[in-house]
Amino acid sequence: MKKLLFLFDTDPYASVFDTVVGYDGGADHVTGYANVTPENVGSLVDGTIFTRGGKEKQNTAIFVGGSDMAKGEALLGAVKKKFFGPFRVSVMLDPNGSNTTAAAGVALLAKATKLKGKKAVVLAGTGPVGMRAAALLAEEGADVTLTSRSKARAENAAKAIEARFGVKVTPVEGADEPARAKDVAGAQIVFAAGAIGIELLKTSDWQNSPTIEAVADVNAQPPLGLEGIEATDKGKERHGKLCFGALGIGGLKLKLHRACIGQLFESSDQVLDAEEIYALAKAMA
Repeated sequence: MKKLLFLFDTDPYASVFDTVVGYDGGADHVTGYANVTPENVGSLVDGTIFTRGGKEKQNTAIFVGGSDMAKGEALLGAVKKKFFGPFRVSVMLDPNGSNTTAAAGVALLAKATKLKGKKAVVLAGTGPVGMRAAALLAEEGADVTLTSRSKARAENAAKAIEARFGVKVTPVEGADEPARAKDVAGAQIVFAAGAIGIELLKTSDWQNSPTIEAVADVNAQPPLGLEGIEATDKGKERHGKLCFGALGIGGLKLKLHRACIGQLFESSDQVLDAEEIYALAKAMA
């Protein structure tokens, strides 16, 4: 029986990236739907849960994607509401690669150094990857600060993280490079989650820090978020700090994404969200 993966994407076009990784993860056929909302997803879910019976259901799975985490979470909720009794299939949430990227980055940091009790700063952390990374760091027992150019945006992100994960992070304003340099003072962990091509810290902001132990950056396009590291760094020691670049993190992210797709077809009752994906990332790191 063919393994069928259905992409429910909240964006105008179904993700090519997620389609490719779906095939690489073991799906025999990947079908993408765009502009999927909680209001129109019902008939799509019906098509996945009423067409196969018993163990055959595990050969059908759903991937919820798009570029907006809030929309993705709402869509996942609508999908799960359609399930009842044995009428369900496994589903994975990974809008904009946020769960897999954040999980890979934090898992590598957790392998490299103890996180519990450490001060961690997530720079430009109001996007989906930053918010997930902040939550996972906090769940590891770190004291997490989340920065944004806007204090209000940082506060809203902190509230959303607490509502979803039950952990507290401290929101601060990091409007410019000097402000962000002050934000990382005294930190042991720095996780840069800014937009493509935006430099968040100069090398001088972190290289001589007596406290910083590890830095991670998920931006692969020059200029990198953290000056002084390379995108390919994967635990590379620079200035006495362990450095993780976007490609160093991305290698695990892709392996993790593929592994999650494969896991969807092992049973029909799985929901792979941040916690489940992070557990697998730690096992793979």
